[in-house]
Amino acid sequence: MNNKKPSGPSQAASAALIIAGIGFVLYPALRPFSDEVTLKGAAAFGSSNWVLAHMIAMVSFSLLLPGLLGLYTTLRADQAGTFPAWATMVTMTGIGLTLPFYGGEAYGLHAVGQEALRVSDAGLLDLATTIRSGPGLIMFLVGLLLLAVGTIMIAIAIHRSERLSRWSGVPLAFGMALYIPQFFGSQPIRVAHGLLVAVGCIWLGWKIRS
Repeated sequence: MNNKKPSGPSQAASAALIIAGIGFVLYPALRPFSDEVTLKGAAAFGSSNWVLAHMIAMVSFSLLLPGLLGLYTTLRADQAGTFPAWATMVTMTGIGLTLPFYGGEAYGLHAVGQEALRVSDAGLLDLATTIRSGPGLIMFLVGLLLLAVGTIMIAIAIHRSERLSRWSGVPLAFGMALYIPQFFGSQPIRVAHGLLVAVGCIWLGWKIRS
């Protein structure tokens, strides 16, 4: 049994993961869901909750970075080789490629929604397709795929670890692997997915602190 008191960095990494987990639930819970072709959709895009929810998502992904660094420090202490480093690097790269798309969603679609409401023209919502397509979408999908691969690698590294519960990396890996499919679900499904990711983050955060 490890009775060693958690260090300052491990406590900070633990807090980052736990806060990120909470954010991954708040994002789909607060995000307005509606059709995206009428003025009702414009009202959703133009609402303050639209921006707030997406900002929470961006903060949550960003907080994974210090959390993963703390996890890497824990894994490196009892594993030889570079596998934990590669797992961390792949996951962090995925986060970096994912974040810009959320910025476009948060601010670009918000501006489109407000303008559509101002001129009462739902046709402006066609711009949403432009914002959500092209190189930005490709980078976003690549980022989420790297997140899935990286967190699976982290789960494998944790399974080999002597310091962490062998299965404690599985919920986060499973949640990230389902990130792309969950976009096709309704709000309850997306909130349930957020809860899964939250369990993964909070479990790892607690284990790093223990």
